[in-house]
Amino acid sequence: MKLKSPGLKIIDWYIIRQFLGTFIFSIALMIVITVVFDANEKLDYFLKPEVTLHEIVFDYYFNFIPYFISLFSPIFTFISVIFLTSRLANRSEIIAILSNGISFRRLMAPYFISAFIIAASNFVLMSYIIPPASITRIDFQNKYIRNKKIDYGSNIRLEVEPGVFAYFDSYRDGSRMGYRFSLDHFEDKTLVSRLTASSIRYDSLYRWTIIDYVIRDFEGMHERITTGTRMDTTLTFMPSDFLISENDGESMTNPQLARHIGRQKQRGIGNVQLFEIEYHQRFATILSFFIMTVIGVSLSSRKIKGGMGLNIGIGIGLSFSYILFSKISSSFAISGYVSPMIAVWIPNALYTLITVFLYRRAPN
Repeated sequence: MKLKSPGLKIIDWYIIRQFLGTFIFSIALMIVITVVFDANEKLDYFLKPEVTLHEIVFDYYFNFIPYFISLFSPIFTFISVIFLTSRLANRSEIIAILSNGISFRRLMAPYFISAFIIAASNFVLMSYIIPPASITRIDFQNKYIRNKKIDYGSNIRLEVEPGVFAYFDSYRDGSRMGYRFSLDHFEDKTLVSRLTASSIRYDSLYRWTIIDYVIRDFEGMHERITTGTRMDTTLTFMPSDFLISENDGESMTNPQLARHIGRQKQRGIGNVQLFEIEYHQRFATILSFFIMTVIGVSLSSRKIKGGMGLNIGIGIGLSFSYILFSKISSSFAISGYVSPMIAVWIPNALYTLITVFLYRRAPN
């Protein structure tokens, strides 16, 4: 016995099956093409004696494919909508549906259901599945292809805990050594203690070794000086708190990103824009699926002389303009001109206006 959901008609199920089927087929085809081109581009790296086939398949491509699906899902949602709706319009099926008393608004229902399924799946991928997988993929890229990991920093300032501030003149992650280190302790905005050291070495999990240090404790008009050559201590920060690579945010789940952003802001570390952009982008992408869907249906629901090819061309142009605008607005956030949240949501706001305009011009 076949179960039917209340409120959904045969035409709804037909559109949902066609929409999801077209999306899966198109993105699967694109994945195959992309993997072939990517493998060809990186062939010299893959042929290195130290790179094994297991690492290429399971460490890199097994984790690269979900990342690619998530990255380009909005575009292929748009292309799938354009392709499906143009085909229905060219067969005069859209006209037949509207002529039978089904409004254009009601026609959007199966499209929205399909977009919701894709958007929800993509959100779970981006927020919880891809980040752990990205750690393995990024490690492979850094090890065998191109190392983008930041292993050096200078003029580093951060708040260790309320009233305690640390400073490095420089830090090298390769040797785990920091130079010209200082640690200032304030109480009621008054400096009560200052530690300076020629160098400091990171051990593991907040454990540090301070080398050739001088501690000055201030008690009113008096000063007590303590010196030493070596002191093992615990400081509640790690090199990863201030050595931030471009794709570090990709390897964090949503809860991890939120905690990291809050922690970095509390410590006065300013370079958290990339993490904030990554965090807000995961939520803004949900709306982009529905924007792309409405634009796609509104554009391609009319039967035009150019046929499906013209609709697909317009759709691809709008898709890439959306991506380009997103990149431009994100660059303003990185530069500090606007907040990351505003920068991420501006493209959605603009394209929502385009969506409303095209929706009102769609056939009814």
